[in-house]
Amino acid sequence: MNALGPEEILAILPHRYPFLLVDRIQEIVCNEYAIGLKNVTLNEPFFQGHFPHYRVMPGVLVIEAMAQVGGVLVYYSDTVTLGKTPLFTGIDRGKFRRQVTPEISLLCAWRSCVGVGQSGVYVDRRL
Repeated sequence: MNALGPEEILAILPHRYPFLLVDRIQEIVCNEYAIGLKNVTLNEPFFQGHFPHYRVMPGVLVIEAMAQVGGVLVYYSDTVTLGKTPLFTGIDRGKFRRQVTPEISLLCAWRSCVGVGQSGVYVDRRL
């Protein structure tokens, strides 16, 4: 499968605005990996109250964007249980290396899908 647009993502994930943090799935290979895109704009609702003098995306929302890409990958896995909602339950060795400010694109890459997976978030194409 090559790409998923907003309507396909809405059909998969239970999240809705303002908490849907994936604009597009650029590439997905069932049971292997997914790459999702979030275009961060100045009018995101979290910028109004999270350091309004220095707009930076909260780290927990960066992690949530990553988890939502993982949720799409789980949906396209062979082991998905219909009627169940996959939940993100933890993170090991997470680090924030770059700040996410307005007009930046996040690429969320997720490998594996069931049990333990590996993920990375690229800020303007840099890890």
